Amino acid sequence: MSLAARGFRRRRSAWLVTLVAVATTLSACSSSAGPELNTDTPLPTEIPAGTTLVVADQQNQIRTLLQASGLEKTLPFAVEYANFVGGPAVLEAFRAGTADVAPVGDVPPVHAAATGQQVPIILAREVKPSSMSLATSPGTTIRSLHDLRGKKIAYAEGTAQQVVVLRALQNAGLSTDDVELTRLQLAEFSEALGAGEVDVAPLNEPRLTRYLRDHGRDGASIVDPAVAGKISEGLSYVYARGESLAEPAKAAALRALTTTLVQAFHWTNTHPVEWINAYYVDDQKVSEADGWKILQSNGTTAIPALDGALVARQQGTIDLLDKADALPEPVTSADLFDLRFAPVVDDAVRKYGATRRPEDVAR
Repeated sequence: MSLAARGFRRRRSAWLVTLVAVATTLSACSSSAGPELNTDTPLPTEIPAGTTLVVADQQNQIRTLLQASGLEKTLPFAVEYANFVGGPAVLEAFRAGTADVAPVGDVPPVHAAATGQQVPIILAREVKPSSMSLATSPGTTIRSLHDLRGKKIAYAEGTAQQVVVLRALQNAGLSTDDVELTRLQLAEFSEALGAGEVDVAPLNEPRLTRYLRDHGRDGASIVDPAVAGKISEGLSYVYARGESLAEPAKAAALRALTTTLVQAFHWTNTHPVEWINAYYVDDQKVSEADGWKILQSNGTTAIPALDGALVARQQGTIDLLDKADALPEPVTSADLFDLRFAPVVDDAVRKYGATRRPEDVAR
């Protein structure tokens, strides 16, 4: 049986089982998991000695960011890291109570809310939409969006890549019935593409650069961005486990972490050489030249305000998922954010001079 077929059967079954299990047991689990979150109370500021936050990291990004910038040493609490691939795996860590905070794309918070899990967004970041591309397998040529019809497309529910596929289909005037969605985990996308198990997969950086490095000589490519249209908002988030936010010590630590992350993301903009070498070259194992290409594709990392405009943008993503019948329960964007962090973010942006919108990176 092919990787795609195995992935479809296994992940589809697991996805359905997870939704049913979460919907029927989450309230019982949450009642015993810890104190209930009340976002109407002010954020605590006192961080007791011995406080620890566990970051459910993805591709070692936050760990490298804090360590390379030297800002990890300034944190008034201990930090630990656990590395995951994709929002669904992070949510499982939250449900198990083994992580407190995580960087994710724009879709995982929606699926968390749809399954009854309280994981409020505390920080937003934005890069250029060109940071996400539709990669093609060797031998697959897509000259217009109509060429997507009938294609096998890698699909991972609960991830930012899910809505990228839906946006591409919407741009093409197609529905999910017009293509063959092959359900895989994010870590399997590149392998499935390279083996010809799928024709198309949404890849972000640095996965895209590594895939093209390994398979470009065989004809692997990307769908021309001018053809694909806007398939990403460029938004990603940092969100926290509700039970962690309900604990005064961890809530105060999360407040401090948010401020530090704003400073750290701005550091990547002002220290591109150091960031490229520490993250893209040393950790993600791409060349320095490719690191520069990735950075130019992403643009600077911006810190949007946690305000009505951002809530409206996120609602657009929710509406797209809902239109595709991809949500088990209705979700409202305003319910996804802990707006107590809005002034924390604003103060940090002013203090460190962080940008609000992504800009081109000049080498």
